[in-house]
Amino acid sequence: MIDGDSIPRVDILGVGVHALNMRTAVNFLDSAASTGTKGYVAVTGVHGIVEAQDDKRLKDVLNNSMLTTPDGMPTVWIGRKRGHPQMDRVFGPELMVEVCRRSVDSGHTHFIYGGKQGVAGQLVSALENQVPGVRFVGTYTPPFRALNAEEESRLIEQLESVRPDFFWVCLSTPKQEMFMAEYVHKLPTTIMIGVGAACDILTGRVKDSPRWVKRSGLQWLHRLFQEPTRLWRRYLINNPRFVGMLLSHQLVLRKGQ
Repeated sequence: MIDGDSIPRVDILGVGVHALNMRTAVNFLDSAASTGTKGYVAVTGVHGIVEAQDDKRLKDVLNNSMLTTPDGMPTVWIGRKRGHPQMDRVFGPELMVEVCRRSVDSGHTHFIYGGKQGVAGQLVSALENQVPGVRFVGTYTPPFRALNAEEESRLIEQLESVRPDFFWVCLSTPKQEMFMAEYVHKLPTTIMIGVGAACDILTGRVKDSPRWVKRSGLQWLHRLFQEPTRLWRRYLINNPRFVGMLLSHQLVLRKGQ
């Protein structure tokens, strides 16, 4: 049986982020899907870790995941400093593309949940063009609230007929993590993966950052320029808070030595 506990976690302010990279993440997920191992994957960076400081339930959700991957370079740098040189960024949209590529040979199927009306269909088209042979078996555009009983029943009925291996959740943090934790054992699918802005980035609605920007840890700035109204609080408040909490944590550790 596939076991996420076989991959070490790096404790970052109480959130256990798995010390892996894109290759090991894709290998793990391909094996888990092949063996029918149910679980959810949280693609988590600074934003998710800071949000979890004020929400114990979110922290529990992140720590109970099948995988919690290092979405941003700060989490990678921390992991490497703590003795995991193999650790590298696993960015949601890139993970989605790589899992789709692997599934062409394995035959695993995909379902997309989330996005504004029509966006999930655009994402299917974009990925089918980028990854010829990938198999999508459906999409579902939810309301901007929790599902009611009727909507939940319709979603389950739709999934019963196709039973996708990968169920991609394109909401925002922490909504997507909470949704996955609640529904992972309710829905007839194998692996749920929260990929946040993948719908917007992979369809070109939001411009992706150049590779050098991503590797330097400045993707947040590139995204802030594109969506200042929506993202200013996430980056201009959460990022300094993250640094401050890390420094405070280090001081406590040093005093205790």
